[in-house]
Amino acid sequence: MDYASIKPSFGDRMFTIINYSLLSLFFLMVLYPLIFIVSASISDPSAVVAGKVWLWPVKPNLMGYEAVFKHKLIGSGFLNSIYYTVLGTIINVVMTLLAAYPLARKDFYGKNVIMLLFVFTTMFSGGLIPGYLIVKDLNMLNTVWAMVLPGALSVWNVIITRTYFQTSIPPEMLEAAQIDGCNDFKFVWKIVIPLSGPIIAVITLFYAVGHWNQFFSALIFLDKQHMYPLQIILRDILIQNDVSAIMLSDIQDAARREALRVLLKYSLIVVSTVPLMLVYPFVQKHFVKGVMIGSLKG
Repeated sequence: MDYASIKPSFGDRMFTIINYSLLSLFFLMVLYPLIFIVSASISDPSAVVAGKVWLWPVKPNLMGYEAVFKHKLIGSGFLNSIYYTVLGTIINVVMTLLAAYPLARKDFYGKNVIMLLFVFTTMFSGGLIPGYLIVKDLNMLNTVWAMVLPGALSVWNVIITRTYFQTSIPPEMLEAAQIDGCNDFKFVWKIVIPLSGPIIAVITLFYAVGHWNQFFSALIFLDKQHMYPLQIILRDILIQNDVSAIMLSDIQDAARREALRVLLKYSLIVVSTVPLMLVYPFVQKHFVKGVMIGSLKG
């Protein structure tokens, strides 16, 4: 039977039209803000303030980016954020795998109690002041460890990873490996991790985004400017109007200064977002598969 020759019914055609129309609408709703932000970041400040920028840039220039990158701490902020993100994500992924795999094993005694304790922490916490006192007592203030250790494990990611192991690593594979003389550590390193590329990519992206956007921990635990991450530097430029005289050398009146602040808002969004957008294509092929498989059951 030639299925290609079967004509779709009226209902099928209407469903296809409505489906494509809604998807196109959603795509435009997501795409337009991105185009607008990029266009506004390279447009003339007066045009941005006057609302003349709708889609494409008006009198394109790089004034906003020049103002951002002239800040004395922008370079160290970039390097610090990259360092915190890479180191913190490595610690997060390792701890998540070490916690999730034992909890996925049926022969692990007491796993339900441990899982209950993990879930308990998602509903109740000690609060901000006890957390600060712990970091202080451990002598981690103004150190890189204050940025990467307090949030070293996400219970939500542990649950997703544990579910992935339960649904993707059959117990028979462990039994076969044990018959061949493979211990638990070698089984995890040689078999579990190579088969867990999708879920590792997912939790890596989750953790990396969290570290890259992190600024609250830096506000609490750091008081040395040379250790500030990028988000703190951008916050200083935008919210606290930390604009040096060099940046404003060509701006004489308050109106143009206000226009520069508006332009900076869009430039800072682009500067803080581009690094993650460059990383996402490398994990995209694993992202949907890892999330869907990791969420099949609890």
